[in-house]
Amino acid sequence: MDGRYLAARVGQALLVLWASFTVSFVLLQLLPGDAIAIKFQNPELGLNAAQIAQMRTAYGADAPLWRQYLESLGGALRGDFGFSLQAGVPVSALLAAGLPATLSYGRVLRRAFAALPSLFVAVPTFWLGITLIQLFSFQWRLIPVINPGFWEGLILPVMTLAVPISAPLAQLLIRNIDVVMHQPFVTVARAKGASHRGVLWRHVARNALLPVLTVAGLLLGELIAGALVTETVFGLNGLGQLTRDAVNNQDLAVLQAIVLVAALGFVLINLLVDLLYPLLDPRLSLSRRAA
Repeated sequence: MDGRYLAARVGQALLVLWASFTVSFVLLQLLPGDAIAIKFQNPELGLNAAQIAQMRTAYGADAPLWRQYLESLGGALRGDFGFSLQAGVPVSALLAAGLPATLSYGRVLRRAFAALPSLFVAVPTFWLGITLIQLFSFQWRLIPVINPGFWEGLILPVMTLAVPISAPLAQLLIRNIDVVMHQPFVTVARAKGASHRGVLWRHVARNALLPVLTVAGLLLGELIAGALVTETVFGLNGLGQLTRDAVNNQDLAVLQAIVLVAALGFVLINLLVDLLYPLLDPRLSLSRRAA
């Protein structure tokens, strides 16, 4: 693989991460309300104005925005996202607690992608989750609602996330296979005596997978957004629930970290897709060298 191509793709990925961090920082600062006031001006806490000002200084909320930005960016590069205003613990600890639950859906989703009717693309996530609970838990009594086992607890959330995502991928893959099967190079390969399995895996699959990889990388954002609704429906403690709580409490440090983690996952997936392209289609490497 061309070193310049790899360096360019990695540079673009880092630029996207920096832009995501910067844009999210600006937008979060523009949110109405004051998170410090929401947290500490509660009469039950009995804090006076001086004490609230001390808390504002402790969290760095009274510093100029440019200094807050630089300190947040420097901390993010070290893996330090600050402290959660509501939970009072490091944001990295909250991410470490919520990320495994969300990632477990993705590990099972790799096995759950299958050919599904295109109608499933339009199925709302919350409706599908409630319907699955009604069928599998209450009607058929196959999966318990209260205190299910680890794997049992993943079945319905994974199905809820897999259906809207796998349906367009399956539809695109089937269409691409039909198109590639009628290409002249497939006819030539068959004329040379290649087996049906060899033609399918060597020639058809490699060409049909390229658009699917592109769409799969873009659908990662939908997976992250769907996790919020899915975790709410099933009462799971993952990044989705953490995001909802942070939005409700205006916990900017947590929101900033979640945006950066989501952007990192999106960038890494798409970087992997870009690096897989030349392996699946050597013509891309040749065209870059010629250029």
